[in-house]
Amino acid sequence: MSSNLATKLREGTKKSHTMAENVGFVKCFLKGVVEKNSYRKLVANLYFVYSAMEEEMERHREHPIVSKIYFSELDRKESLEKDLSYYFGANWRAQVAPSDAAEAYIARIREISNTAPELLVAHSYTRYLGDLSGGQILKNIAKRGMNLADGEGTNFYEFEHIDDEKAFKGTYRQALDELPVDDATADRIVDEANDAFGMNMKMFQELEGNLVMAIGRMLFNSLTRRRGRGSTELATAE
Repeated sequence: MSSNLATKLREGTKKSHTMAENVGFVKCFLKGVVEKNSYRKLVANLYFVYSAMEEEMERHREHPIVSKIYFSELDRKESLEKDLSYYFGANWRAQVAPSDAAEAYIARIREISNTAPELLVAHSYTRYLGDLSGGQILKNIAKRGMNLADGEGTNFYEFEHIDDEKAFKGTYRQALDELPVDDATADRIVDEANDAFGMNMKMFQELEGNLVMAIGRMLFNSLTRRRGRGSTELATAE
């Protein structure tokens, strides 16, 4: 039985994917403008989201649909814990909490886990396929943007238990296509994936204010330094 769900998800979420990439925070990130305080808040939100998703996926690991795309090697919770320890220090647990958008995202994951577990497929697809597809690129952007050394603050992008990420994506997509779902269920999964993109966008949008202020500070400091140099040069000339 083939549902062609992988193709339906790819085609059915194209618009949402493009919209997510055009959120200000994401556009700045992709251009190499990365502000550490905003980024660590994102890491904290992702920690809570992935913790909820992975807990519910584990809970339904014997479910006739969820079990087919349950791959523990994709889990991100531990890698995010390492990053949080780097950004916040050893007592990071006392310093982080989910934002309003993350809380809503988590609540939705818990809700469908209790009422329609098959929709967890949409959340798994939205997060993990994106992580696998752009992980190394985003890792390098984060390293350059925040002047990070190798292995510092970028564990989220490392899939230690997956040797060939491209091959694994093929395995994952094949598993999606082989899910025992009818057209109506496939459509519901696609709709949920679009909602998941929307929830991710709201988390990004929450961070835009911090990023704008950070960019403003950087520009102000840059202009101040230039003016300072100009005054010194003028005084020297005189």
